[in-house]
This record gives sequence, C-alpha cells and structure tokens, in this order.
Amino acid sequence: MPEFRPLGKPTFYDIDADRREKFPYKKDGDDDLNLRLRRSISWLQRAEEFHYAGRPDPDMAFTCYWFAFNALYAKDPETRNQGDRKSFIEFFETVIGHDDKCKRVILDQIQDNLSEPIKKLLDNEYAFEFFWTHQNSASGNENWKTKFEEDKNIVNEPLGIQDVQEILGVLFNHLYVVRNQIFHGNATWNGGRNSDQLRDGTNIMASIVPQLINSIMDMGKDKIDLGKPFYTLSKEAAQKLDNTTPSR
Repeated sequence: MPEFRPLGKPTFYDIDADRREKFPYKKDGDDDLNLRLRRSISWLQRAEEFHYAGRPDPDMAFTCYWFAFNALYAKDPETRNQGDRKSFIEFFETVIGHDDKCKRVILDQIQDNLSEPIKKLLDNEYAFEFFWTHQNSASGNENWKTKFEEDKNIVNEPLGIQDVQEILGVLFNHLYVVRNQIFHGNATWNGGRNSDQLRDGTNIMASIVPQLINSIMDMGKDKIDLGKPFYTLSKEAAQKLDNTTPSR
C-alpha cells in the first residue's frame, strides 16, 4: 500500500483491506493488536464519512478521528489516572521509536502537507491550554505567551534537528484542548467561534491518524506491543455475541 497519502484523500478502504489481510477477524477472539486496529479503523471510516462528505460535519469528523486515535493508545482506567496526555506521549515514543519509516513519512507530511493547518493551529490561542487557565485566573500561568511561543519554536526547528515525537507531542497537546472543548460540552455544534481550530485540527488528524495505523499494521505484534485494551470481551462472551451479531 502507498506509504504517503495526500491531505484531502480518504484512506479507509485501502487501510481496511490491508487490515483484513494482515489481521483477519477471528471467531475465537481477536488478539490485542487486532482488536485495537479493528476498533480504530471502524472509527476512521466514520471520521472520513463526516470529513469528506458533500456537506462536511467538522465536529463529528474531529470526534471520530479522536476515537480512532484513542483506540490505538487507550490504557486501563487505573493507568489513565496518569493523564491522557502522558499516555499518548508514551504511545508516540513506542510507535515512532520502532519505525523510522513512520517517522520520515510523518515529518514529510508535517513539512509538505500540513504546514498551513499546523501554523494556524499553533497561532490560535484558543487551542492552547495555558491561555484558558490564565483567563480563568489560575495562578502560575501569567507567562502563558512565552509558553505559547515555545511550542511554535519546537515545531519550527530547522530541518535535520526536528524531533518528530516532540512535534507530535506539541500538536496533540493543542488538539487535546480542541478535543476537551467538544467532549465536555464546551463548544456549540456547528458553532462559528471554534470553527478555525476545529477545521485545522481535523485536517491534521486526517493525515496523521491513518499513518499511525499504517505503521502499526506494518510492524505487527512481533515488533510492537500496545498492551491489552481494558474493555476486551472474554472468548466465551465474544462467541456468544457473534452468534447474534454480524461480524464487520
């Protein structure tokens, strides 16, 4: 399958065909990586339906892209107490650290395909957590503008010294603010006030998330271990449900 997918092109059908070949559905229960991929790709399909529709729905597209991403890295509730951010930073270290090709492709996309939406997202203070904590009178955030500029500097490092994991960490920290605005009801559906960060965030997710899925499928369970999803049916329960629920 192609290792570079231009922005603006749906990816689900190619990715799902690859998944069905490499990680076929198992009646006696999926292994951990298979289950993560199947769940993630199912949400990728819905995200792309919202994103590339004749009348796109950015709120729902972003939400489903985040679900697809979350399915890849999600930890059990006890571990998640360390925070979602730490979990997805560790996830980037695991995936990027094992796959130089993924690192190169994502860096190419960041530089060639995503430079405009990334610049707009990082220039948008409303997608920056410390702006909001300062506005809400939390102490210790008076220098939020300095931190705001530091994030831009990390992403804008000269070619050759850019750290892809660090760049993704910065981008997804900003995307996490957009995610919280939607998930916690702090935004209006189809509203205008958060439309800029939602548009840019969706375009970034639409490019990065499929590549992460591709990378994980290419490596397979022999090269990468993302752990067991917490909400995993036992084989007995899966078989019982499969008798009444069609497989996908």
